[in-house]
Amino acid sequence: MSSLYGGISRQIASLIAVSLEVLLDRRIVFVVLATLLGASLACSRKPKEYLLGAAGPQTVAYGIQNQHGIDLAVDEINRAGGIDGVPLRVVTRDDHASGSDAARIAGEFVANRQIVAVIGHAGSGAEVSAAHVYDVGRLPAVATTPSSPDISGISPWIFRMSTSDSVNGVTLAHFASSLADSLHRPVRVAVLYHNDAYGRGLSDAFLHSFKGEVLSSDPIGIDTNLEPYISYFKTRAPDIVFVASDEDLGIEVLREAHKQGLRVTFLGGDGWQGVVSEPASEGTFIGTPFTAQSSGAATEKFAASFRSKYGMVPDAHAALAYDATRLVAQALRSGATSRTSVRDYLAALNRTTAFASLSGPTWFANTDPVGDTFRMTRVHDGVMIPVASP
Repeated sequence: MSSLYGGISRQIASLIAVSLEVLLDRRIVFVVLATLLGASLACSRKPKEYLLGAAGPQTVAYGIQNQHGIDLAVDEINRAGGIDGVPLRVVTRDDHASGSDAARIAGEFVANRQIVAVIGHAGSGAEVSAAHVYDVGRLPAVATTPSSPDISGISPWIFRMSTSDSVNGVTLAHFASSLADSLHRPVRVAVLYHNDAYGRGLSDAFLHSFKGEVLSSDPIGIDTNLEPYISYFKTRAPDIVFVASDEDLGIEVLREAHKQGLRVTFLGGDGWQGVVSEPASEGTFIGTPFTAQSSGAATEKFAASFRSKYGMVPDAHAALAYDATRLVAQALRSGATSRTSVRDYLAALNRTTAFASLSGPTWFANTDPVGDTFRMTRVHDGVMIPVASP
């Protein structure tokens, strides 16, 4: 009997072993199939493209530079394989530097759920108006060159590559004040400012930090008769005339000074980048977050590519737009592929994880850029040459 039971036990054991082996094989097959199915589903969920919005004035010099910077970055990213094989595409809109147009375009971008982030806007007034729309719509935007202090902390969804005028004005004031060392007396300055958000903000910051004698401070506009102001400067002989304006108004000031033979040092902010095309700008000091004449392999490569593609020298508008586009692409490449995760990625950047922009390591505090990215230059032969404080 024992042998009979033993034989039955061995048969049962054998059947159990075979059954387990079959089950194990099936489990392995199931796991393999599940893995392949998961990979297939993952591939099917991979987007055909990543879509960004971009907005700025498309028919003025700084807006054209801004758009060229975005386009160059997108071209380079896609030629290098896109975002892990997925191409990057930009929907571009002209906001005419208008607050109402910017707000309308922001609403269009928010409504398009395929758009994961926006590059723009390029002007302060446009960005302030659009910011409220992006905030409500929870769409991250990386502004390129708006510098109004009103943008600082306006929304946790709004970041910008340009430093605030409240910071830039201090840098310009310290530079102007430092000329006292060579003069052996306090610097005497006259101030003209464009009576808009940019001009008022930059001049206020300058005057608050300037250490010297202020001869005058006057608002001007594009239709202002500049002759009496330049005539007044000839009688008072300031050491520096600081003009807080855009390039168009700046060129008019320089031409009137040249016409009247005023011999004085002019100083302008980043809005003056375009004055270099004016012969009367020779010797003018300009504060800017970027100049193509800066040293460094990244700057030289960018400037060469830009000149080759567009036949012009890039200014800070192009450089900051180029950097803003590459920064958003870096966020996407890190796995931040939703609106919220892109915003979180930008907010989490710090000194250790800073983005390598053309101006230097960049991260954000209160959504403003951190880092010493605003520097002084002097116009020579139509280009801005970096200079140190006297």
